[in-house]
Amino acid sequence: MERAFSRKDASFDGIFFVAVRTTGIFCRPSCPSKPKLENTEFFASVKECMFAGYRACKRCDPLAASGDRPAWVEELMSRVRESDIGRLQAQELKALGFTPERVRRWFTQNLGMTFAEWCRGQRLAGAFDRLRQGMNLDDVALDSGFESHSGFRDAFTRVFGSAPGRSRSEGERIVIRMIESPLGPLLAGASDAGICLLEFTDRRMLETNLATIRSRIRCPIVPGEHGHLKQLQAELSEYFAGGRRQFSVPLASAGTEFQEQVWQALREIPFGETIPYDELARRVGRPTAQRAVANANGQNRIGILIPCHRVIGKDGSLTGYGGGLWRKRLLLELERTGHLPGR
Repeated sequence: MERAFSRKDASFDGIFFVAVRTTGIFCRPSCPSKPKLENTEFFASVKECMFAGYRACKRCDPLAASGDRPAWVEELMSRVRESDIGRLQAQELKALGFTPERVRRWFTQNLGMTFAEWCRGQRLAGAFDRLRQGMNLDDVALDSGFESHSGFRDAFTRVFGSAPGRSRSEGERIVIRMIESPLGPLLAGASDAGICLLEFTDRRMLETNLATIRSRIRCPIVPGEHGHLKQLQAELSEYFAGGRRQFSVPLASAGTEFQEQVWQALREIPFGETIPYDELARRVGRPTAQRAVANANGQNRIGILIPCHRVIGKDGSLTGYGGGLWRKRLLLELERTGHLPGR
């Protein structure tokens, strides 16, 4: 994506979008603007850009990346932008000669969101930008087209995962980024307290775990860079190269009291060794609660660092693993021999 954006490759228009943190706008890959790459981040859809607080670039018009917009859509968008409340109700659409179903269908098919979601994204992206600039919270709520302060707060929190008064604080957030590994890409997340997420991106429970983390830590999840993530990437590189047996990057696992007990017991399993589930249950003082212990093991959101892959069946079988049994086998092989097969 970085190469495509640096070449201004129009063949990628509509495939992904480029957002610029310093300006608060998002663009097509072919946009003639030239921001520094360290100030950019990439999104797969218009909806993701808008719900991350970015506004569409007027220069390259990324909303038209999938093709020219019909004149009636242009008219609707203009009316929303010029409206004091930033939205059009169903009866207003009908008065203009448009059926709500037709409008909803076009926006869903072409922008990946309903017309109501697009209107809300417009208002909230603008609100997010004004809050960052230091505007008074009450003024922002009023300017965003919400009838009440509580209505604005609820809508803002649903989208950004945090109350609007907290959005000014850069520290109160979980920063996520992708980390490449020999076993496939990992999604890593960090708060100031430490690493709170490390999952292979194809894990089925990834979205559930993200939502759980956000509800427990109570702050937004945003793409970006963080010192803990840089340290994690360096330590993972050493681990996969066979040169690291322990991780020193801080963790912020944010589990229940019982989960934390199980996860701590996992961290105490020596490098290169495995134990069965019944032994793990005994180590946490719950020898008859193997099913609960196995469930806590499966709820681990910080793979590899909290080594749930070191727990196997009593008969020596690998049993389950969120990243896939083939990865569990290779991780155990790496820790046993010091290298991955074929390397």
